[in-house]
Amino acid sequence: MNNFDICIAPVLKNEGGTSNHPLDAGKLTKFGISQRSYPKLDIAALTVEQAKALYKRDFWDKNQLDRLPLVVAFEFFDCAINCGAGTAARLLQRSLGVAEDGIIGPVTLAKIVDIAPDKLAKRMLAHRIKFYTKLSKWPTFGAGWVNRLAENALWEVENV
Repeated sequence: MNNFDICIAPVLKNEGGTSNHPLDAGKLTKFGISQRSYPKLDIAALTVEQAKALYKRDFWDKNQLDRLPLVVAFEFFDCAINCGAGTAARLLQRSLGVAEDGIIGPVTLAKIVDIAPDKLAKRMLAHRIKFYTKLSKWPTFGAGWVNRLAENALWEVENV
């Protein structure tokens, strides 16, 4: 089993089924795939296999997550889905102490080997909490975001 297959199950668990919360900028969302991000896609008819294919192409492969240690790839993947790939890259870079350009490139990839994967994943979790608490939608969605991060932390402990 490859790392994508290992990471997709907890992400889909976090994302749940269908949602159309009036305060969610994503609008209609299914398996975490939003109408806002995929305006031409029939979200209501989306299958879990289609969602997995989109996640693999647009989040996993595009961000070179096969090049990251499992727990770091998982944390980045989940963050990219929930916050956007640019935010995930900047939070990873902040955790590494490198320039935050939002792109996983050679400098970021080279620095990853200098920090233990579990320590880096914990740093990313901490920076995600700080990021979420500054968002205007924190009062509405904050408890859900923190619960998601708690689930991630538990998953990471089991998969280090």
